[in-house]
Amino acid sequence: MAAIERHWQGDTFVSRLLLPLSYVYCAAAALNREMFRRGWRTAVRQPVPVIVVGNITVGGTGKTPLVLWLARHLAALGYKPGIITRGYRGRAKSWPQLVTAHSDPDLVGDEPVLLARRSGVPVVADPQRPRGIRWLLAHECDVIVSDDGLQHYRLHRDLEIAVIDGERRFGNGRCLPAGPLRERPKRLETVDAVVTQGAARTGEWSMRLVPTGFRGVANPEEERPLDTFRGRRVHGVAGIGHPARFFAQLRTLGADVVEHPFRDHHRFRPQDLVFGEDADVIMTEKDAVKCRRFAGERAWFLAVEAEVEPGFGEWLQQRLRSA
Repeated sequence: MAAIERHWQGDTFVSRLLLPLSYVYCAAAALNREMFRRGWRTAVRQPVPVIVVGNITVGGTGKTPLVLWLARHLAALGYKPGIITRGYRGRAKSWPQLVTAHSDPDLVGDEPVLLARRSGVPVVADPQRPRGIRWLLAHECDVIVSDDGLQHYRLHRDLEIAVIDGERRFGNGRCLPAGPLRERPKRLETVDAVVTQGAARTGEWSMRLVPTGFRGVANPEEERPLDTFRGRRVHGVAGIGHPARFFAQLRTLGADVVEHPFRDHHRFRPQDLVFGEDADVIMTEKDAVKCRRFAGERAWFLAVEAEVEPGFGEWLQQRLRSA
């Protein structure tokens, strides 16, 4: 995957070679959406509002931090939110799975465990989201936030929020596998809100990820300030959609970073964190939930919080009232 991703940002020979498959993918995605829009396939409605947070590209856009922000904001408004997630790459033999901070990420996926650990609200993983939502309703949730699922049209949604990487945007503008798109950019004209991590354009809400400190991978209660690694050599580890952004973030905090990128959702093993020199290891929080069982005392993760443009929370509250 990492090799082809380099071709998604430009008009390369490989990208052109894959164009026929790209046309097929785009057509299939458009047909699938049209079948639900016309009622030829039926979406499952829920008795409570459903907010879908997703993207039209492959790779990290900041979707998970925004889901966490939404869950906390809704709880602060007096709602009882619950989070539904697919449980991508989870190996559980039965679904749905009620996810806790101590769930095995190999069984339910890495992002669901992170969401359960940080959100403070019920989290359920199920590849069939409508089925999983029934568990959340049993926990008296009165609003559902779907982590991903913009293309999961079987789940009826009351609000759609698309998240964009402000730096990479839509790459070369081509659908998979010639480019990073799951759907054409025109799809964004139909969503309720577009939230952009980084520089937002007209009609988009801006969001940034604010580092709050370093925490121990094996013991998240152990905290260190942001200047801890200034001027020090560290091994940066990232198994996310856009590792380069994470490494750049560490450098802005003054660290001398040796980069170790892995594919998104990589299943880490103890040997992945052994680099043969006396230096600390710093990773993302999503990676940390998979490494907690075997990480050493010099493994840390960078904690971040989503900071959304003022006014977005008020907009969300108004839209929920109408929904």
